[in-house]
Amino acid sequence: MRKIFTLIALMCALASMAVSPLLENVHVNGRVGMSVGGTMPLGMPPEIRKLNTYKFKFNPMIGVDIEKRLSDQWGAMIGVRLERKAMEIDATVKNYHIEIVRGGEKLEGMFTGRNRTNESQWELTIPILATFHINKVRIFAGPYLAYVTDNHFDGYAYDGYLRVDDPTGPKVELGSSETERGSYDFSDEMRRFQWGIQFGADWQLSRRWGAFALVNWGLNGIHYSSFKVIEQKLYPIYGTIGAVYFW
Repeated sequence: MRKIFTLIALMCALASMAVSPLLENVHVNGRVGMSVGGTMPLGMPPEIRKLNTYKFKFNPMIGVDIEKRLSDQWGAMIGVRLERKAMEIDATVKNYHIEIVRGGEKLEGMFTGRNRTNESQWELTIPILATFHINKVRIFAGPYLAYVTDNHFDGYAYDGYLRVDDPTGPKVELGSSETERGSYDFSDEMRRFQWGIQFGADWQLSRRWGAFALVNWGLNGIHYSSFKVIEQKLYPIYGTIGAVYFW
Protein backbone atom coordinates (compact mmCIF):
# COMPACT_ATOMS: atom_id res chain seq x y z
CA MET A 1 0.00 0.00 0.00
CA ARG A 2 2.86 2.37 0.83
CA LYS A 3 4.32 1.76 -2.64
CA ILE A 4 0.98 2.67 -4.22
CA PHE A 5 0.79 5.97 -2.29
CA THR A 6 4.41 6.69 -3.21
CA LEU A 7 3.64 6.06 -6.88
CA ILE A 8 0.55 8.32 -6.75
CA ALA A 9 2.57 11.08 -5.08
CA LEU A 10 5.29 10.74 -7.73
CA MET A 11 2.73 10.91 -10.54
CA CYS A 12 1.14 14.04 -8.99
CA ALA A 13 4.55 15.66 -8.70
CA LEU A 14 5.39 14.89 -12.32
CA ALA A 15 1.99 16.21 -13.47
CA SER A 16 2.55 19.40 -11.47
CA MET A 17 5.97 19.84 -13.07
CA ALA A 18 4.48 19.36 -16.52
CA VAL A 19 1.58 21.77 -15.96
CA SER A 20 3.43 24.53 -14.11
CA PRO A 21 5.08 26.02 -17.25
CA LEU A 22 1.64 26.30 -18.82
CA LEU A 23 0.40 28.30 -15.84
CA GLU A 24 3.18 30.88 -16.09
CA ASN A 25 2.07 34.27 -17.42
CA VAL A 26 -1.59 33.28 -17.19
CA HIS A 27 -4.00 36.09 -16.38
CA VAL A 28 -7.68 35.93 -15.48
CA ASN A 29 -10.25 38.69 -15.76
CA GLY A 30 -13.98 39.06 -15.35
CA ARG A 31 -16.19 41.39 -17.32
CA VAL A 32 -19.72 42.73 -17.23
CA GLY A 33 -21.32 44.86 -19.89
CA MET A 34 -24.35 45.93 -21.89
CA SER A 35 -24.96 45.25 -25.59
CA VAL A 36 -26.84 47.08 -28.31
CA GLY A 37 -27.32 46.13 -31.93
CA GLY A 38 -29.62 44.14 -34.14
CA THR A 39 -30.28 41.02 -36.18
CA MET A 40 -30.26 42.14 -39.78
CA PRO A 41 -29.44 41.26 -43.40
CA LEU A 42 -26.12 42.38 -44.81
CA GLY A 43 -27.22 45.32 -46.91
CA MET A 44 -30.73 46.73 -46.79
CA PRO A 45 -32.98 44.74 -49.18
CA PRO A 46 -35.27 46.79 -51.45
CA GLU A 47 -38.35 45.23 -49.81
CA ILE A 48 -37.57 47.13 -46.59
CA ARG A 49 -38.39 50.74 -47.41
CA LYS A 50 -38.03 52.43 -44.03
CA LEU A 51 -37.04 51.68 -40.43
CA ASN A 52 -39.67 53.44 -38.33
CA THR A 53 -38.59 52.58 -34.78
CA TYR A 54 -35.89 50.67 -32.93
CA LYS A 55 -36.43 49.88 -29.24
CA PHE A 56 -33.43 49.27 -27.01
CA LYS A 57 -33.62 46.03 -25.04
CA PHE A 58 -31.95 45.04 -21.77
CA ASN A 59 -28.98 43.06 -23.12
CA PRO A 60 -26.58 42.20 -20.29
CA MET A 61 -23.33 40.28 -20.66
CA ILE A 62 -21.21 38.64 -17.94
CA GLY A 63 -18.13 36.52 -18.45
CA VAL A 64 -14.65 35.32 -17.49
CA ASP A 65 -11.52 35.22 -19.69
CA ILE A 66 -8.19 33.42 -19.29
CA GLU A 67 -5.20 34.79 -21.19
CA LYS A 68 -1.83 33.13 -21.72
CA ARG A 69 0.89 35.67 -22.49
CA LEU A 70 3.19 34.28 -25.18
CA SER A 71 5.49 37.32 -25.34
CA ASP A 72 5.60 40.92 -24.17
CA GLN A 73 2.98 41.87 -26.75
CA TRP A 74 1.24 38.71 -28.00
CA GLY A 75 -1.07 36.29 -26.23
CA ALA A 76 -3.98 33.88 -26.58
CA MET A 77 -7.26 34.19 -24.70
CA ILE A 78 -10.34 32.01 -24.24
CA GLY A 79 -13.50 32.99 -22.42
CA VAL A 80 -16.99 31.95 -21.47
CA ARG A 81 -19.82 34.47 -21.44
CA LEU A 82 -23.55 34.53 -20.85
CA GLU A 83 -25.20 37.25 -22.89
CA ARG A 84 -28.49 38.38 -24.36
CA LYS A 85 -29.01 39.71 -27.89
CA ALA A 86 -32.46 41.22 -28.36
CA MET A 87 -34.20 43.93 -30.35
CA GLU A 88 -37.62 45.25 -31.33
CA ILE A 89 -38.07 47.05 -34.65
CA ASP A 90 -40.90 48.45 -36.74
CA ALA A 91 -40.35 48.78 -40.49
CA THR A 92 -42.31 49.79 -43.57
CA VAL A 93 -42.04 47.09 -46.25
CA LYS A 94 -43.23 46.52 -49.81
CA ASN A 95 -43.74 43.10 -51.46
CA TYR A 96 -42.09 41.48 -48.44
CA HIS A 97 -42.43 37.69 -48.39
CA ILE A 98 -44.06 36.54 -45.16
CA GLU A 99 -46.23 33.88 -43.57
CA ILE A 100 -48.85 35.01 -41.06
CA VAL A 101 -51.78 33.72 -39.02
CA ARG A 102 -55.01 35.72 -38.80
CA GLY A 103 -58.23 34.41 -37.29
CA GLY A 104 -56.76 30.93 -37.11
CA GLU A 105 -56.00 30.92 -40.85
CA LYS A 106 -52.44 30.65 -42.16
CA LEU A 107 -51.62 32.91 -45.11
CA GLU A 108 -48.42 33.24 -47.11
CA GLY A 109 -47.57 35.81 -49.73
CA MET A 110 -46.19 39.29 -50.38
CA PHE A 111 -46.96 41.93 -47.76
CA THR A 112 -46.98 45.71 -48.15
CA GLY A 113 -47.40 47.79 -45.01
CA ARG A 114 -45.79 47.86 -41.56
CA ASN A 115 -44.04 44.97 -39.85
CA ARG A 116 -43.09 44.77 -36.16
CA THR A 117 -40.55 42.16 -35.02
CA ASN A 118 -39.41 41.07 -31.54
CA GLU A 119 -36.28 38.95 -31.41
CA SER A 120 -34.31 37.67 -28.41
CA GLN A 121 -31.51 35.18 -27.81
CA TRP A 122 -29.79 34.12 -24.59
CA GLU A 123 -26.40 32.66 -25.51
CA LEU A 124 -23.52 30.86 -23.87
CA THR A 125 -20.58 32.15 -25.91
CA ILE A 126 -16.98 30.89 -26.07
CA PRO A 127 -14.59 33.31 -27.82
CA ILE A 128 -11.13 32.06 -28.88
CA LEU A 129 -8.99 35.14 -29.35
CA ALA A 130 -5.52 36.38 -30.22
CA THR A 131 -4.38 39.34 -28.10
CA PHE A 132 -1.94 42.18 -28.70
CA HIS A 133 -0.78 44.54 -25.93
CA ILE A 134 0.15 48.19 -26.34
CA ASN A 135 0.92 49.77 -22.95
CA LYS A 136 -2.39 49.62 -21.01
CA VAL A 137 -4.47 48.55 -24.01
CA ARG A 138 -5.18 44.93 -24.96
CA ILE A 139 -6.54 44.42 -28.49
CA PHE A 140 -8.22 41.09 -29.23
CA ALA A 141 -9.82 39.37 -32.20
CA GLY A 142 -10.89 35.88 -33.22
CA PRO A 143 -13.81 33.49 -33.74
CA TYR A 144 -16.54 32.63 -31.28
CA LEU A 145 -18.90 29.70 -30.84
CA ALA A 146 -22.31 30.15 -29.20
CA TYR A 147 -25.04 27.87 -27.89
CA VAL A 148 -28.45 29.55 -27.77
CA THR A 149 -30.15 28.51 -24.52
CA ASP A 150 -33.40 30.43 -25.09
CA ASN A 151 -34.76 32.30 -28.09
CA HIS A 152 -37.81 33.78 -29.78
CA PHE A 153 -38.57 35.52 -33.05
CA ASP A 154 -42.13 36.78 -33.41
CA GLY A 155 -44.17 39.78 -34.49
CA TYR A 156 -47.03 40.92 -36.66
CA ALA A 157 -47.84 42.61 -39.97
CA TYR A 158 -50.35 45.47 -39.89
CA ASP A 159 -51.65 48.62 -41.60
CA GLY A 160 -51.33 47.18 -45.09
CA TYR A 161 -52.32 44.28 -47.31
CA LEU A 162 -51.14 40.81 -48.22
CA ARG A 163 -51.19 39.44 -51.76
CA VAL A 164 -51.67 35.70 -51.22
CA ASP A 165 -49.05 33.46 -52.89
CA ASP A 166 -47.60 36.10 -55.27
CA PRO A 167 -47.74 39.86 -56.02
CA THR A 168 -50.86 39.39 -58.18
CA GLY A 169 -52.74 37.06 -55.82
CA PRO A 170 -55.92 37.79 -53.83
CA LYS A 171 -55.64 40.89 -51.66
CA VAL A 172 -56.15 40.57 -47.89
CA GLU A 173 -56.38 43.81 -45.91
CA LEU A 174 -54.58 43.90 -42.54
CA GLY A 175 -55.48 46.49 -39.89
CA SER A 176 -53.81 47.58 -36.67
CA SER A 177 -56.01 45.91 -34.04
CA GLU A 178 -55.16 42.48 -32.64
CA THR A 179 -57.94 40.79 -34.62
CA GLU A 180 -57.17 42.60 -37.88
CA ARG A 181 -53.42 42.17 -38.08
CA GLY A 182 -51.49 39.00 -39.00
CA SER A 183 -49.10 37.47 -36.47
CA TYR A 184 -46.13 35.14 -36.88
CA ASP A 185 -43.75 33.15 -34.67
CA PHE A 186 -40.60 31.67 -36.20
CA SER A 187 -38.88 30.78 -32.91
CA ASP A 188 -38.76 27.06 -33.72
CA GLU A 189 -36.81 27.82 -36.90
CA MET A 190 -33.89 29.42 -35.03
CA ARG A 191 -30.49 27.75 -34.75
CA ARG A 192 -29.20 26.54 -31.40
CA PHE A 193 -25.54 26.75 -32.48
CA GLN A 194 -24.05 29.91 -33.97
CA TRP A 195 -20.60 31.17 -34.80
CA GLY A 196 -18.97 34.40 -35.84
CA ILE A 197 -16.09 36.75 -35.16
CA GLN A 198 -15.37 39.01 -32.23
CA PHE A 199 -13.00 41.96 -31.98
CA GLY A 200 -12.44 44.71 -29.45
CA ALA A 201 -10.12 46.17 -26.83
CA ASP A 202 -9.61 46.41 -23.06
CA TRP A 203 -8.26 49.54 -21.38
CA GLN A 204 -6.62 48.94 -18.00
CA LEU A 205 -7.40 52.05 -15.96
CA SER A 206 -5.92 50.87 -12.65
CA ARG A 207 -4.30 47.77 -11.18
CA ARG A 208 -7.63 45.96 -10.94
CA TRP A 209 -10.17 47.85 -13.06
CA GLY A 210 -10.58 48.65 -16.71
CA ALA A 211 -13.11 49.27 -19.46
CA PHE A 212 -13.79 47.39 -22.67
CA ALA A 213 -15.59 47.66 -25.99
CA LEU A 214 -16.19 44.79 -28.40
CA VAL A 215 -18.23 43.73 -31.42
CA ASN A 216 -19.82 40.31 -32.02
CA TRP A 217 -20.57 39.66 -35.71
CA GLY A 218 -22.55 36.50 -36.46
CA LEU A 219 -21.69 34.69 -39.69
CA ASN A 220 -24.14 31.81 -40.08
CA GLY A 221 -27.56 33.48 -39.69
CA ILE A 222 -30.04 32.94 -36.89
CA HIS A 223 -32.43 30.65 -38.81
CA TYR A 224 -31.89 27.18 -40.23
CA SER A 225 -30.87 27.11 -43.90
CA SER A 226 -34.09 25.22 -44.68
CA PHE A 227 -36.20 28.17 -43.45
CA LYS A 228 -37.33 30.11 -46.55
CA VAL A 229 -40.17 32.36 -45.31
CA ILE A 230 -37.77 35.24 -44.69
CA GLU A 231 -35.75 35.28 -47.88
CA GLN A 232 -32.79 37.25 -46.51
CA LYS A 233 -30.32 35.72 -44.05
CA LEU A 234 -30.39 37.58 -40.74
CA TYR A 235 -27.11 38.01 -38.84
CA PRO A 236 -26.76 39.09 -35.18
CA ILE A 237 -24.41 42.09 -35.03
CA TYR A 238 -24.01 43.60 -31.56
CA GLY A 239 -21.59 45.94 -29.81
CA THR A 240 -20.88 45.72 -26.08
CA ILE A 241 -19.30 48.16 -23.62
CA GLY A 242 -18.58 47.55 -19.97
CA ALA A 243 -16.12 47.07 -17.12
CA VAL A 244 -13.24 44.60 -16.67
CA TYR A 245 -11.83 43.32 -13.37
CA PHE A 246 -8.27 41.95 -13.46
CA TRP A 247 -7.26 39.32 -10.89
